[in-house]
Amino acid sequence: MKITVAGTGYVGLVNGVCLAEMGHQVVCIDTDETKINTLQKGISTIYEPGLEGLLNKNRKADRISFTMSPQEAYSDADLIFIAVGTPENKDGSANLESIYSASYTIAAHLEKDAIICTRSTVPVGTNAKIEEIILRLKPPPVSVAVVSLPEFLREGSAIFDFFNGDRIIIGASSNEAAAVLEELFHPLAIPIVKTDRNSAEMIKYASNAFLATKISFINEIAALCEKVNANIDEVANGIGMDGRIGPHFLRAGIGYGGSCFPKDTKALLKLAGNVEHPFNLLKSVIEVNNKQHSLPVTKAKMAAGSLLGKKVAVLGLAYKPDTDDIRESASIRIIQELLDEGAKVVAYDPAAIPNAKRYFGDTIDYALDITQALTDAETAIIATDWDQIRHLRPSVFATYMKEPIIIDGRNCFPLDKMSVEPITYISIGRPALIREYSTIPSS
Repeated sequence: MKITVAGTGYVGLVNGVCLAEMGHQVVCIDTDETKINTLQKGISTIYEPGLEGLLNKNRKADRISFTMSPQEAYSDADLIFIAVGTPENKDGSANLESIYSASYTIAAHLEKDAIICTRSTVPVGTNAKIEEIILRLKPPPVSVAVVSLPEFLREGSAIFDFFNGDRIIIGASSNEAAAVLEELFHPLAIPIVKTDRNSAEMIKYASNAFLATKISFINEIAALCEKVNANIDEVANGIGMDGRIGPHFLRAGIGYGGSCFPKDTKALLKLAGNVEHPFNLLKSVIEVNNKQHSLPVTKAKMAAGSLLGKKVAVLGLAYKPDTDDIRESASIRIIQELLDEGAKVVAYDPAAIPNAKRYFGDTIDYALDITQALTDAETAIIATDWDQIRHLRPSVFATYMKEPIIIDGRNCFPLDKMSVEPITYISIGRPALIREYSTIPSS
């Protein structure tokens, strides 16, 4: 099939490359000339394991191309995937300017029947408005069906998720359009759920909100564990064995981040407010997560006293491993609070430093090597559980740090291994290992 993907951000580029890998003819369009020029050279504009290799494989096979021309992109497309950004407005609602702009552009250049699929995360009712725009500007004989096709790709494993997802949601008012998409995804052998458009839009928001709820719940339990001398690792393992609960998203830490959970939870809360539904549970989920981002600095001050003039190593900038995305990353709040305390910050990350430099500039130092970041540091805060961090020998902290106080915001290390080292090790929801020079009271 001839498929056009509108938007070459995270969702758009992954979808475009993977659809080309399935054997379809894909055109990706974007208004960002720099992005298009970069992609035309075979260079991925996002950090995603395996993506650049797949991109170049399909470029060489002439199955994927990149353009800024709406005429080239839309005039002969059988399927059009809208995958543009829906950033957060100041009031928490989703900004749909790019969605509607793409809709107007599609309508102006469409020359034959087509199915338009919205991959972007949008509030309930948005696909109906897209259809209204396009049908108003492109009346019969051209036939258009607009389908809600929410994506469930995890950054860092997006290619795997595309080909091995848990489900594909098709929200359509046209049985014929739903059948075409069912045939499109049939080779993936992923369960397909066909529903109405409003329900499909809600499924995406509800899924992210539920996962965010699990994260905030386990972090509240972790805080309680610290006060009653329980171990959150043991607690999470025990409750996760219950088939009704499951083990996923029960890792205590410093909260969720990224481009989806923070934005989507706030958008759903705003949607609930618009229809006068007091979604108190979701409001609490967001409040708990905001609190978690500040926890490492609070623990560092308790352990080290004043941070004024002290060197603090922040290990991890991306909001999760295997991505360079720092949007809503806990490290942003951590670093800002450290700077407010007068600390000298040096940050390590194997992928996200370029993005962090655009945010923090020269207000902090950067290190491409963990030992460089740790050298002479008086405190280290682990903000991202990269393999490079989790696989460190615990003795590294005592070897390189001036005063080894480690605040582990991701519970990377087993307590038994850290207990034999001459360090202070403070994690989330587990007993703190305190050296005599530390001032933090035992939990």
